Amino acid sequence: MTIAKQLNIKTFPFEINDTDGNTTYYENSYGFWSKREYDANGYCIYYENSDGFWLKSEYDTNGNCIYHENSTGVWSKREYDADGYCIYHEDSYGVLGDNRPKKTDVQKAIELLKKEGLLVNGQILKS
Repeated sequence: MTIAKQLNIKTFPFEINDTDGNTTYYENSYGFWSKREYDANGYCIYYENSDGFWLKSEYDTNGNCIYHENSTGVWSKREYDADGYCIYHEDSYGVLGDNRPKKTDVQKAIELLKKEGLLVNGQILKS
């Protein structure tokens, strides 16, 4: 039984909003309903409806969608640079786009030294 039927609501569409004004529940006069969840920044991170469809999304601190998947099996991942440009994309259809900057051998060596604890405050430690 839908929420509107449980509450004996007769006026549609019926909506419930959170304290930020985001619609968390929607129902029409035909019994179709949808639910949404939002993160602290107001981005919809979960959606589902009475047809059985659902989707999940994740966002970075700049509001870029970095992951998305839905009940049909479709998904995508993205990475963004500091300017907000998509530099990497991969999805369930096999599409791949990689425009991430390539690391030089020096950058790789520095990362390895840091990982091994041999580079501290820019100084190489003797083992």
